[in-house]
Amino acid sequence: MADRATPNLPSRDFEVTAQFYTALGFEQGWRDESWMILERGDAMLEFFPFPDLDPLSSSFGCCLRLDDIDAIYAQAFAAGVPEQCWGMPRLHPAKVEASGKRIAYLVDPDGTLIRLVQN
Repeated sequence: MADRATPNLPSRDFEVTAQFYTALGFEQGWRDESWMILERGDAMLEFFPFPDLDPLSSSFGCCLRLDDIDAIYAQAFAAGVPEQCWGMPRLHPAKVEASGKRIAYLVDPDGTLIRLVQN
């Protein structure tokens, strides 16, 4: 297995988090009362309980570097995640940024910013 890092992100409620990411094609790899791991292909997100998190002031985030960001974006949109500039959850369409990378943005129900970066 190649070296890799997995982001550790907050969840106010594991059930809500699992339902949100399952709609995006993630599957539960592990869950107990203190940790949850969700996987989508080789992408893995790990969650810890943070019941007092204020999503409006959250500064948590990570990048998912994917071969097909359009697929997960379409799945999120089909699951009802709106394209808007406020509220949670929400989507921002992909565009080529100054870095030359094509990036879309997803904000989950806990205010975590997930950058969807095209490989």
